[in-house]
Amino acid sequence: MKVHDHSKTNNRGSVSSGAKRRPNGSPKKSLGQHFLKDSSIGARIVEAARIEPGETVLEVGPGRGAITGMLADKADSLVLIELDTALAMMLSERYESSDVVRVIEADARDLDLNEGGDIPEVVGRPYKVVANLPYYAAANIIRRFLEADNPPTQIVVMIQREVAQEMAAPEGKMGLLSIATRFYADAEVLFDVPGAAFIPPPKVTSSIIRLVRRPDKPLDLDDEAEFFRFVKSGFKAPRKQLHNSLSRGLIIDVGEAMEIIERAELDSMRRPRTLTIAEWGRLYEAHLAVSSAEEND
Repeated sequence: MKVHDHSKTNNRGSVSSGAKRRPNGSPKKSLGQHFLKDSSIGARIVEAARIEPGETVLEVGPGRGAITGMLADKADSLVLIELDTALAMMLSERYESSDVVRVIEADARDLDLNEGGDIPEVVGRPYKVVANLPYYAAANIIRRFLEADNPPTQIVVMIQREVAQEMAAPEGKMGLLSIATRFYADAEVLFDVPGAAFIPPPKVTSSIIRLVRRPDKPLDLDDEAEFFRFVKSGFKAPRKQLHNSLSRGLIIDVGEAMEIIERAELDSMRRPRTLTIAEWGRLYEAHLAVSSAEEND
């Protein structure tokens, strides 16, 4: 993965030819860039982050820096993570004399947050994430932080409204994305942002969502990745009854699916979205028990 620490760049003229062609940081369609231009909305985002004195903040996708200055005024340490070379260079030059701001050029989906990794500022200390993410990468980036060994205490992120609503869906209406989100964090949609607040204006409405890390996970699992693979299988046919969806997802016959559901003491006629995280946990344990029994036969 390319991670370029612009705070360590001495020759600021050594920019790629692509960056030189975009000296003002014009939006790059291939990166799904939409730059926030409404300062009042920017102020609301920073307020939603609830930054306390002495805190470390990562801003993912700062773009032209619409809220960067406001974050720098509040944070003890601010790391800007920008994939666009031209924008990373522009921000680096703007904050060259700052003792608070560091700029790195990187894809947030691939960041190493562990000791000896890309961001030493977050190792062994709490931190927050504030982000304006391209729609195509938003879910992956959020999951990357939530599943990290040292996850942020809070994420305030601007994403497509439908995605935000799905992440914050209440129990009884949770899909795969909301389960994967709420397993790690409490989610709250704060407010919507119209397309007119951006340059260029997107064709969809965005929302600000706040994710607060849960002090304890709802399930004690030996293999979280395997659990989520199982849940994904359970949503193979989300509009069908649970036994049919599970049968298709696990590629087992309906009778075996019914046995798993019965062992978990659930109603096979329910739809996958009606299950709580605790009920998915029971279903997963039942699946492991049935699979183990079959292997021992």
